[in-house]
Amino acid sequence: MQNQRDHTQVLQAQPLVSFVVTAYNLPTTMLRECVESILALSMLPQEREIILVDDGSDETPLTELKDLASHLIYYRQDNQGVSAARNAGLRIATGQFIQFIDGDDRLIPENYEHCLEILQSKQPDMLLFSATTSPKKPKSELDCEGPFQGSEYMRHHNIKSSVCSYVFHRSLIGNLHFTVNKQFTEDEEFTPLLLLRSERLFTTEAKAYFYRQHQKSATHRKSDESLRKRFDDNLDTILRLNEKADRMPQADRQAMQRRVAQLTMDYIYNIIVETRDRDFLNEQLKELERNGLFPLPDRNYTKKYSWFRRMTNSQAGLRMLMLALPHLKRER
Repeated sequence: MQNQRDHTQVLQAQPLVSFVVTAYNLPTTMLRECVESILALSMLPQEREIILVDDGSDETPLTELKDLASHLIYYRQDNQGVSAARNAGLRIATGQFIQFIDGDDRLIPENYEHCLEILQSKQPDMLLFSATTSPKKPKSELDCEGPFQGSEYMRHHNIKSSVCSYVFHRSLIGNLHFTVNKQFTEDEEFTPLLLLRSERLFTTEAKAYFYRQHQKSATHRKSDESLRKRFDDNLDTILRLNEKADRMPQADRQAMQRRVAQLTMDYIYNIIVETRDRDFLNEQLKELERNGLFPLPDRNYTKKYSWFRRMTNSQAGLRMLMLALPHLKRER
């Protein structure tokens, strides 16, 4: 009986969710909003764990967040990038589920409550939800679909790669971690590999996460050096996932091949829109061809994919894309 009571106490002591917040030189007003959005949830203190990973900021944010310090597990490391910061959070986390949050973003509590209800009622391996870039209170459909196997879902859907747009059971992790030294595509590799491990995947359209768009974020840097780094990271991730797909069981391989094709399409599209450099485009198409990724596979994944594949299969189609896509992007 004593052993059973001890075991029950351990289970009760384990937080339901570990919120891993990563930050580097952020305004404390943003970081405060982020932490307070977690504290606004109807969770008992023992049900949540807020891990703030400071990736070597010039000054510790705790100086101006003293009133919140008692709610935080604070971990400071030398500046190594967001991937290393998230890996540190994974090592520290003890909750049943893990939720990543970028420190300049925040949860939308009224909608994230719906996600918490799904965690407790459905016991998923993974729950995908929606995000918004609008600061206005979003109207959300509080639905729930599933369960799916991760590979089944990936074979029939285009996925959103952001690790902040889902919550997952920490048992899925195993030896999986973020690849360090990637500035732009850390999520693109981690997310599909995690999804393939899920046996009970649920989805909801609830907009539970506010993604703050601002010019200092990595994805908004437009210098030539930054663009080149982003394209190099993108290509490296595509090649790594393609290599992993070759060693997977058939169902997982088909799911990953769809993801690789989608990423390759996005890669070509972004080169056209963001560089408008036909020589650079031709150079990258040759590299994709050397690795068996171009021309794009003849699959009916989506209407957009089928259309884009046909256009990129001819020099005339590529010329039309070079002329049209940058203007369409600007008009949006």
